[in-house]
Amino acid sequence: MGGVLGLIQIDQSTVAIKETFGKFDAILQPGCHCLPWCLGQQIAGYLSLRVQQLDVRCETKTKDNVFVNVVASVQYRALADKASDAFYRLSNTREQIQSYVFDVIRASVPKMNLDDVFEQKNEIARAVEDELEKAMSAYGYEIVQTLIVDIEPDEHVKRAMNEINAAARMRLAATEKAEAEKILQIKRAEGEAESKYLAG
Repeated sequence: MGGVLGLIQIDQSTVAIKETFGKFDAILQPGCHCLPWCLGQQIAGYLSLRVQQLDVRCETKTKDNVFVNVVASVQYRALADKASDAFYRLSNTREQIQSYVFDVIRASVPKMNLDDVFEQKNEIARAVEDELEKAMSAYGYEIVQTLIVDIEPDEHVKRAMNEINAAARMRLAATEKAEAEKILQIKRAEGEAESKYLAG
């Protein structure tokens, strides 16, 4: 019945793009609206204002020639006051964001050694967020937050790093064991000297 009368309902956290004879007319807020179809008014589409998340996996090479997979998580949303820009100016938001993330990660990670990438992941995330904020605000989107959630070196590199770490720990354990043996021998010798002294 609502379709015949031209009544439409727009859900919470959503806006609708209204066109009149194919030309943008208005942004309709949540609630009930009357669209007389006989006057050429129609809904071109809906736009969610909820925060959305996009996980981007990017393979790149570090300064010390190690290939790593960097996973960035971008949280974004369309701005209600720029809904027409968000609807009309960009056909695929996710691909656009992904392109910017690739660009920033592939520009910043190759300047760092592998250990620095792990230590400076917050700086990488900040660089991605700043670049996205500048680019996507023109299209009616806000970048809520960007996180580098995972950095995965090549499997061989990961195994080598674990072996280096294990060797360092074994070396430390051997040093500690030798130190304990040394203290034990000193105490034993002191005890024997004390007993001989007391024996006369």
